[in-house]
Amino acid sequence: MSARATTGGRIGRVQLIALIGTVIIAAVVGVWAYALPREFYDHFPSFLGEWISQDGPFNEHLIRDHGAQYLALGAGSVAALIVRSRVLYRVLGIVWGLFGVLHFAYHVTHLDHMTVADATAQVIVLAVAAILGVGIAVPPRPERESSAGSPSR
Repeated sequence: MSARATTGGRIGRVQLIALIGTVIIAAVVGVWAYALPREFYDHFPSFLGEWISQDGPFNEHLIRDHGAQYLALGAGSVAALIVRSRVLYRVLGIVWGLFGVLHFAYHVTHLDHMTVADATAQVIVLAVAAILGVGIAVPPRPERESSAGSPSR
């Protein structure tokens, strides 16, 4: 395997979409939770409902840590967009995917305090977030070679 294949090269469409998606999620959740923990607790995710305040008392430390974690994951996604390393994509995909699956698993087993609409929206949003992690880890399709031996576009 060439160095280009492991440390650089092109980014696949699925990886690009997943990385951009994780950057957006990380920016919104991370900044909101870290900078405005009480508002995050009271109103997240705003237009879809108010999910956090339904699940226990306010804890500023916990909310800020949650925001910091999203900001750190988002920084990793931004780095992957800049560095374009397949190894980094795989590692970041594992990290986002594992977090997404564990986050989903907790919430899907703690829905009894929510309305059906809130529970449904939360399950969908968390499933999409977990799938984004998998999308980052999926390698792009190999470039096809033309008859002259150069990569086709």
